Amino acid sequence: MAPRPSVEVKTPDQVRAMRRAGLVVARALDAVVAAVRPGVTTRELDAVAAAAIAEAGAQPSFLGYGADEDRPGFPGVVCLSVDDEVVHGIPGARVLAEGDLLSVDCGAIVDGWHGDAAVSVVVGDGPPSAEVAGLLEATRTAMWHGLAALREGGRVGDVAAAVERVVGDGPYGIVEDYVGHGIGTEMHQAPDVPHSRPRGPLAGLRGRGPRLVAGTVLAVEPMLTLGDPDTHELDDGWTAVTDDGRWACHWEHTVAITPTGLWVLTAHDGGEAELTALGAPYGPLD
Repeated sequence: MAPRPSVEVKTPDQVRAMRRAGLVVARALDAVVAAVRPGVTTRELDAVAAAAIAEAGAQPSFLGYGADEDRPGFPGVVCLSVDDEVVHGIPGARVLAEGDLLSVDCGAIVDGWHGDAAVSVVVGDGPPSAEVAGLLEATRTAMWHGLAALREGGRVGDVAAAVERVVGDGPYGIVEDYVGHGIGTEMHQAPDVPHSRPRGPLAGLRGRGPRLVAGTVLAVEPMLTLGDPDTHELDDGWTAVTDDGRWACHWEHTVAITPTGLWVLTAHDGGEAELTALGAPYGPLD
């Protein structure tokens, strides 16, 4: 059996560097969301993100990601996934329409350290349907409960237990094909961070996976669907869509486990308001 990849544990100064990258991501997401409107193309939104990241003196994490001898890598600065697109949507000529559900996933690098976060919004000024509004709130809530479940001495599997507890037996599917991840000097590192627990003979397991220590930094990013959570990849080699064509939603934050609690590196307030409301310790570094 192959050994498990080691988890990169960060020093306080390295976590602070990741906070700088996280704030670049937060501001870039703000800029993109502010530019979302009916009639705008996803390529235009990608340009907004590129300008925000460049203005901060940072580099995009996603542009060229996954390049190898067979393909050039991801062609955008952000992933822009619309309606039934779950994740990794490629910016292009698609024109957004009133009522579309758009997920924006952004990563940035500062001094060699990555930040990664995603938000979902409904396009236009009209109120979303009750179905879409419920999906948005359920996914956002699941993310924050997953973040709040983390603690020094806990396990990575605590995230999945928390997400499943919040989602419950309601109308939403939890996507299993894509998971959260460690993050640091690379955008994707060990450990994987599932948002649902094992099925079959392993069903019912709680709190499994690597034990968490101060200096662990993770990206928690549940994706929920209005129907079946199974997905497939389009011929572009990136965009993941739901098998049944129902809509999907994606929220993500990068969080550090510190000696005193949790610090959400991609939230403007460090996650203080949400974590405190959930009874989780807010633990920023000075």
